[in-house]
Amino acid sequence: MPTITDVTVQDIRVPTSDELLGSDPFHKKPDYSAVLTTITSSSGKRGISVVFTCGAGNDWVAYAIDQLVPLVKNTTLDSFIEDPGELYQTILNHHQLRWLGDGVFRMAMGGMINAMWDLWAKEVKKPMWKLLVDLPPETVVGCIDWRHLEDALSRQEALAILEKSQSKKSAFEERLKETGVKAYSTAGWLGLTDRKILEKINELKANGFDAFKLKVGQDIKFDKARIQFIREAIGPDVKLMLDANQFWGVDEAITYMKELADFEITWIEEPTARDDVMGFKKISEALNPLGLKLAAGEQIQSPVIFKQMISSGAIQFAQIDACRMGGVNDVMAVILLA
Repeated sequence: MPTITDVTVQDIRVPTSDELLGSDPFHKKPDYSAVLTTITSSSGKRGISVVFTCGAGNDWVAYAIDQLVPLVKNTTLDSFIEDPGELYQTILNHHQLRWLGDGVFRMAMGGMINAMWDLWAKEVKKPMWKLLVDLPPETVVGCIDWRHLEDALSRQEALAILEKSQSKKSAFEERLKETGVKAYSTAGWLGLTDRKILEKINELKANGFDAFKLKVGQDIKFDKARIQFIREAIGPDVKLMLDANQFWGVDEAITYMKELADFEITWIEEPTARDDVMGFKKISEALNPLGLKLAAGEQIQSPVIFKQMISSGAIQFAQIDACRMGGVNDVMAVILLA
């Protein structure tokens, strides 16, 4: 019965602003940074999680995670394994911290929760994805806070989805091992020159990438020229996605994207404010008939907002960030909702 003997929290900064890597209309000079949480057990195993930031405020997240250490230290890993929803509920419903709402609090929660899941995976010598797919459906459902979700998906419906998928699980695992997980690259950072973007695209294409993303939003003439340039570089059969990082108002997003509809765009990501469900819905209704779909999620902080986005048809692609929300438990909820 391993006991949690130590929890360390590190504030790690990377000066990516030197070369404008990660730049977009709002985040012009980000320093990609992370809070690294390490949970050590009496068996010597270490569970690790990473919470991402753009630099400033990384210390806020580190401090917040550090405040959660007393809820974990000296507890047993077996208690987490027996009920992985208990620690989640303990943090989420903390009688004082809950008042802070989402944001840094939920990011800190995700950092601690994910490190515990990672520790469990290492104790049983499985990659985390394998640990998760091996969980009984009842355990998965028990990990989720259903209080504000059951109007869209009930526990019983979620359980039925999971039980139905059991017969296909082995085939899916074999396919996953054979082909891996589909990925794209954001080659078109706003601050990079066309030459640098082309160099990165050619490098990634040589490694098998066939999907790329471009930052847009500040100037329609500039964006049209760059999209045309990138489309010619990647070819007509390669997926191209756009990301506005919430730069536009609702009507502005509709007008702007109508001018880009002919470039065969797979999705426009975050065309407006991250939690404006009505705004996203209006944009979707205007752009979907043109073949343009909406994506969001990297700044959606809870399954409740995802519930609204998905059930209303406001988004067509759910981009779950496991360290923006409350960790693996919240991810399970969103996957089932989607």
